[in-house]
Amino acid sequence: MRLTWLGHSTVLVELDGIRLLTDPVLRSRVLHLRRSTPVDERDIGRLDGVLVSHGHWDHLDLPSLRRVDQGATVFVPRGLVPLLHGRRETMRAVVELNAGEEAELGPLRINAVHAEHHAARRRLHRSSAALGYVVEGTRRVYFAGDTDLFSGMRELAPLDLALLPVAGWGPRLPAGHLDPKRAADALTFLCPRVAVPIHWGTYSVWRASRPDPSPAQEFARAAADIAPDVEVRIPTHGVPIDL
Repeated sequence: MRLTWLGHSTVLVELDGIRLLTDPVLRSRVLHLRRSTPVDERDIGRLDGVLVSHGHWDHLDLPSLRRVDQGATVFVPRGLVPLLHGRRETMRAVVELNAGEEAELGPLRINAVHAEHHAARRRLHRSSAALGYVVEGTRRVYFAGDTDLFSGMRELAPLDLALLPVAGWGPRLPAGHLDPKRAADALTFLCPRVAVPIHWGTYSVWRASRPDPSPAQEFARAAADIAPDVEVRIPTHGVPIDL
């Protein structure tokens, strides 16, 4: 298994010959947010699937989605298909899921799971739930999207890899998100072999600057105290991690 963090919640996961991309947000600027480290979508290459956790602008960016492999199947929370099939969107294979439902992608099983996060996309009056995903093949990978702690995380254990959000893009982190300490607490529920912090150091409301690694480092320190058996791998933009 190999993963490559492309910033924020965008991760390329390669497992059992299948290439999955999570929450593709690739642009240098999204609304008022500016990206610290550029990404070239041409480096992503062929994709088999795209996992979209929810409809917020920093997780479902339609211009970014248009830039990635149009042959990839897109998995979304139920209710978001009208956004993807709007007049400016290319018709592509889209699978809608509710929490508790699953789908197959080659040898992998894509399990949609609950996320504790308010996910309405207000400006377009679209409302749908937020999801996380557990991808099952020869390894079990949990992509949390945006979520807070919830008791059902225990049902997802054990895992080989947990991709956990540990920060946001502004000075405040409202309810429905994990900060570094709460993300470390989640490890005691999820029991992953390896945890990788995401959703940090990429977008901010200020001018573009170098990524701030402090949320990831704080998560690693908290994890060492709370869940010492979990290996934490802090990613670097665009650098593959083999597991």
